[in-house]
Amino acid sequence: MLRKWFYRFLIELTNHRVSSLLLRRFTESKLSAKLISSYSKVYRINHSEIRDDIGSFNTLHDFFIRNIKPETRPIDSTSTSIVSPVDGVVEETGSILPTKEIVVKGKAYSISEMVDNEEILEKYIDGTFMVLYLSPSHYHRIHSPVSGIITHQWTRGRKSYPVNRLGLKYGKAPLSKNYRKLTEILSNGKHLLVVKVGAMFVNSIELTHTDNQVEKGKEMAYFSFGSTVILLFEKNAYRIETRDTPYNIKVGEVVGYLIQEENKKSQQ
Repeated sequence: MLRKWFYRFLIELTNHRVSSLLLRRFTESKLSAKLISSYSKVYRINHSEIRDDIGSFNTLHDFFIRNIKPETRPIDSTSTSIVSPVDGVVEETGSILPTKEIVVKGKAYSISEMVDNEEILEKYIDGTFMVLYLSPSHYHRIHSPVSGIITHQWTRGRKSYPVNRLGLKYGKAPLSKNYRKLTEILSNGKHLLVVKVGAMFVNSIELTHTDNQVEKGKEMAYFSFGSTVILLFEKNAYRIETRDTPYNIKVGEVVGYLIQEENKKSQQ
């Protein structure tokens, strides 16, 4: 338990500029490689899924942003499906309220503040949302939930606070205020917003796609430290899967479907 507490503190709970920068320097140093084996055991990471040999990682940071074997994450090929962009825990799903808020762990978060663009936000009011949390044990690369065209991409926020369950319940509105990168995708004529929320004071979100087109299941970005992804779905455009939360999910598994295309099928 002591080692797990240490790693949780090391990866998740640091949100001050100086300590965050020191932490990043350490995890990117060769000295940190000595912790990889212990870290892997504490979080029970499945080595059979990792693309590269564990001995090939030069730093703890390299191991944290590891790639996995593509065949371990099959992507649902149904043309109308939306898939999970990450390995993680679905902490909450629900409606985007007319007050421009979502309720997560009993706490209201301002979507207006999160998105910080009223023109873009308007199409999501009365739509639905999904919050996916990534712990230090998870694979930390982010994949596109749909195929489509990126219509807008922007960055907001400066500081970042913890986004684990305690952070969501007692923190300073981390989903709305944390450093975040937002990507809006147009897919089959409908919009979906991917909000990548940082969990550290430092920039912990790195984009990896290079153009304005994305393919379902292909990598978009990665988190340097544990964090959260929020999906916002346009009003009357998507039906998300309804299950008791929290529940575990992996990249490529279905989280919802495009309503418009489903209706067309039923009418044929």
